Amino acid sequence: MSKTLSYRGKIDMGTENRIKLATKQGKVGYKISRFEILPTVPGGSGVTVEYIAKITKVKDPNIGPTVDFTNGDLLGVVYYQDHENAGYAYNDIIFDNQIFNQDIFINITDAGGGSSPCNYYIELETMAIDDVEATMLTLQSIKTIIGQ
Repeated sequence: MSKTLSYRGKIDMGTENRIKLATKQGKVGYKISRFEILPTVPGGSGVTVEYIAKITKVKDPNIGPTVDFTNGDLLGVVYYQDHENAGYAYNDIIFDNQIFNQDIFINITDAGGGSSPCNYYIELETMAIDDVEATMLTLQSIKTIIGQ
């Protein structure tokens, strides 16, 4: 039986938070089921934001607004746009169906150059995985880390 874990927080522009998920034997798998962001001052007067939030399997050496879906370490992306003159907010969310068993990293940048912090909310579905799956996922993570 799976259960859902949620993580939330506030992150400064251009920084990265680590969400610790790794277990001693790696027999717990995770899959993203929800990923959302919200400015610290939603719809605020004089506020224009173009946030790009990314969840990755490894630390991102080049935190920034560029999104590359050929990057195998990318697990999810949110694009959030809010302009005071537009009268609406636009939100686009994409995440992978991939199962992982190691820590993940989230970073947020503002493509418009803003520096206001942003809130994030992530839900992960947990599942038990067998020894073979745990070994395979752990080895994939090690291979990715070594390949950097």
